[in-house]
Amino acid sequence: MRLHRNLVYTTIDSLNAIFNEGEYADKVVARALKKDKRWGSSDRKFVAETIYEIVRWKRLYAEIAEVKEPYDRENLWRMFAVWAVLRGYPIPDWRQLEGTPERKIKGRFDELSKTRALKESIPDWMDELGVKELGEKVWSKEIAAQNQPAKVILRTNTLKGTKEDLRNKLMDLNIETEYLKDQPEALVLKERANVFLTDAFKEGLFEVQDANSQLVAGFLDVQPGMRVVDTCAGAGGKTLHMASLMNNKGQLIAMDLYESKLKQLKLRAKRNGAFNIEYRIIDSTKVIKKLHEKADRVLIDAPCSGLGVLKRNPDSKWKLQPEFIDNIRKVQSEVLESYSKIVKPGGKLVYATCSVLPSENQEQVEKFLKTEIGKQFTFIEDRKMLASESGFDGFYMALLERKK
Repeated sequence: MRLHRNLVYTTIDSLNAIFNEGEYADKVVARALKKDKRWGSSDRKFVAETIYEIVRWKRLYAEIAEVKEPYDRENLWRMFAVWAVLRGYPIPDWRQLEGTPERKIKGRFDELSKTRALKESIPDWMDELGVKELGEKVWSKEIAAQNQPAKVILRTNTLKGTKEDLRNKLMDLNIETEYLKDQPEALVLKERANVFLTDAFKEGLFEVQDANSQLVAGFLDVQPGMRVVDTCAGAGGKTLHMASLMNNKGQLIAMDLYESKLKQLKLRAKRNGAFNIEYRIIDSTKVIKKLHEKADRVLIDAPCSGLGVLKRNPDSKWKLQPEFIDNIRKVQSEVLESYSKIVKPGGKLVYATCSVLPSENQEQVEKFLKTEIGKQFTFIEDRKMLASESGFDGFYMALLERKK
């Protein structure tokens, strides 16, 4: 087990782009993996996992290395040295790693790990917010779970085949998967692999989608022949799932503020063979008003803090600010009041977020039900999914029905 210079240099360059130039980790990692065509799967795995690990533990490693932002290259090497020592790598005799104090690093790790915000490597404000909303015990378990790397979950595209067929095709490529209990379309990868390079993906046989996210479309109870509206469709993971549950029958309207996201969705829909989707950019209030009381089912996958998906997006720990969460709560209230008017009497609505904070979830629903439009709805049920309990993303969804 030894460190290879070209892989480590790529890791340092990538960390510089994420920490100092504000780039998103997933984009930086994708670019890094294309750097050298000679790299094998173990080389690419090292680069991707090392970048994500140092991003995930940034605060803890910076404290141990005694460096402060903005990190120059020497600082980044010191943080890398902390990672290497704690992972048990022999330190090579490279100029950048000269004088790495291995015993001191281990000692400081033990000492700093006594404080939760440092141990779990999160900003103090986030730790205080988690405790305030979930309580010490639940938050401690939840943030520890959010620091575990996310599993890769596939959702079978039932428009093009069965879960069993997909599993067999991937097995032929030496990609092993397991079934998930109570998840009719899900397969879990036993080991991480770049599934996006497979013919099965290019043919639209599956999408990558977290297990808890896969529950939302079924929770909304969409059926073939319905008029369904996805009000915050984004790039459309849940839209595509609803299209498959509708068996391409009926009308599925995907809406978003951003044309670029709907363009992505169009490409994905073509690959998936989903052709009952209409695309509408929300560029004025007229777009919503035209649909008032017209839909059998409405999904509001609301913008949120993303505090349920930190394992998937560890860099958001450092990009998120408390003011953003205050603002997003206002946006959530507004979209719930506005978009709920699309539901026709007797129709159903799901409000969903990928956050674990009650103030973004059940408290928003309670507040909505007291509004003028909210009084026209009946609360059916909700589900609060914590990463610490499910092993997957933190998620929330509430099902409401508009009174006849």
